[in-house]
Amino acid sequence: MHMIALGGVIGAGLFVGSGVVIGAAGPAAVISFALTGALVVLVMRMLGEMAVAYPAIGGFYEYNRLALGELAGFLTGWMYWYFWVIVVALEAVAGARILGGWWPGIAPWQFTLALVGVFTIVNLLSVRSYGEAEFWFASIKVAAIIAFLCAGALFALGAWPGASAGLPQLTAHGGFLPRGIVPVLTGAVAATGFYFGAEIVTIAAAESAEPDKAVAETTQSVIWRVLIFYIGSIFLVVALVPWNDAARMTRPYVSVMEVLRIPAAPTVMSLVILTAVLSALNSGLFAASRMLMALARRGDAP
Repeated sequence: MHMIALGGVIGAGLFVGSGVVIGAAGPAAVISFALTGALVVLVMRMLGEMAVAYPAIGGFYEYNRLALGELAGFLTGWMYWYFWVIVVALEAVAGARILGGWWPGIAPWQFTLALVGVFTIVNLLSVRSYGEAEFWFASIKVAAIIAFLCAGALFALGAWPGASAGLPQLTAHGGFLPRGIVPVLTGAVAATGFYFGAEIVTIAAAESAEPDKAVAETTQSVIWRVLIFYIGSIFLVVALVPWNDAARMTRPYVSVMEVLRIPAAPTVMSLVILTAVLSALNSGLFAASRMLMALARRGDAP
């Protein structure tokens, strides 16, 4: 459960899509992610308390039914299911594109079909199979982020080979808040999508051996997860790479690795992104299937 919680908040969007927010808000994108992160912390703490008091397959779908009525629960459940069904398709295609770059002789649809098939089987076997797969995916993502943070911190402190201490890019191109406060606030809205997946741990907890203990421990750690993985890594990106370099912002984390002169940076990051994509695909199938089952149990689905 701990690794599911840790990895659930790290999606492929962080490694690729965060450049959009940075390009719009500048270095102040750190504030955008902090604002959204604060909201996620509050939601997860409240959701965690409800999951401890009433562990149920379907999680917040059940809580909406209890608090706001059947219609609210119906809409919440189906919208959540629809979201993850779309994500599963998108992640399968994204994974196929990455694999296609390494094996161009295989058609993309074959990779897509294979990925969906493999992870469907994983989820059909048992919830333990899902948990095992997610454990290893999360381990790779967490290790990659920690290595990224350590290397970036050493570079900023001047302890990295060829580096001088300082964070010149943080204010070098128009200051910390180059475009005012409005892009920071709109960036916070855009950053919301990067935090999706954090709530899955409360759905998975209903099928764990000790749901109350598992949820309590994992939701307690959400604060430092948001601080370290999101705000910390975004801070390093804007501190080491010019925020107004549009080409670099299409792949912000690769750009940082290039600044650090890490060999084969694109390949290394492609592997990390592939891991995040497969993790999202695995989690999406799990979340969608559990939500559909919860809907069916209440008569809201066939």
